[in-house]
Amino acid sequence: MNRKALFGNVLLLITAIIWGTAFAAQRVGMDHIEPFTFGACRYVLATLALALIIFVFEGRKRRNPDYVAPTEEESQEEKKQTLRGGILCGIALFVASSFQQIGIQYTSAGKTAFITALYIVLVPVFGLFLKKRVTWLTWLGVALSAVGLYLLCIKEGFTIEMGDFIVFLCSICFSVHILLCDHFTGKADPLKLSFLQFFVCCVLSWVAAFIAETPNIAGITAAGFAIFYCGVFSAGLGYTFQMIAQKDTDPTVASLLMSLESVFGAIGGYFILHEVLSAKELIGCCIMFAAIIVAQIPLPEKKN
Repeated sequence: MNRKALFGNVLLLITAIIWGTAFAAQRVGMDHIEPFTFGACRYVLATLALALIIFVFEGRKRRNPDYVAPTEEESQEEKKQTLRGGILCGIALFVASSFQQIGIQYTSAGKTAFITALYIVLVPVFGLFLKKRVTWLTWLGVALSAVGLYLLCIKEGFTIEMGDFIVFLCSICFSVHILLCDHFTGKADPLKLSFLQFFVCCVLSWVAAFIAETPNIAGITAAGFAIFYCGVFSAGLGYTFQMIAQKDTDPTVASLLMSLESVFGAIGGYFILHEVLSAKELIGCCIMFAAIIVAQIPLPEKKN
């Protein structure tokens, strides 16, 4: 492994730790403010963080002697796709993150992390509607995730707790969000697309907060660290580290490292929030993590 690849892997591991421990921060934030208000404040910071990152990256790009400016036609098309993609991705992100923030009030940070991570299994399945190929390993991942979800969430009498179900809806919405991002990132500037989706999500969250909740300065101040961590570190730094790292890291290795987010979510819940999962729930987590890994394993290409 060369030095750049090793550096990229370390960055992705740090990203997984940041994203995983952010679940604990989200749970702590709910002790002081309501879900939409938390999301609104979080995405204000995320938007500002991305604006600063774009400013730095754009400056470096334009100072590069090999930089070739796009034509007027290319520039206009990119702006159109970035605007369209940013709005659609922002709406999907708002719905997904809102479900997650509402659900985490009624369940543990560890369970939220593993249920949310189901998007890794769901994305290729939803890709069938876009005529994308799904391997037998993906279907095995789906079967394993169903077993894991049953052990993690289903109680006696085949009932599921409200928080777990809401987070499951969040996972479905994140799958749609990822497919939208996949569609637009090839047509738009990824950083600007991310900035715009955070901005749209921020606006929608504030609208929802003022309609359904009662935002107040005291509550926001009390949840300040959790908001700062989720906004600047989880969204701003996490996304940037991912962008930098994936330039020199094998895609399969990258996805496996980032899937550790669910494991660090459970670890963060244990050490920060003192959450303890039952033996049945721990087995469910292990099976779901196995499903996440299996769904990402690429099959060798057939030789002609």
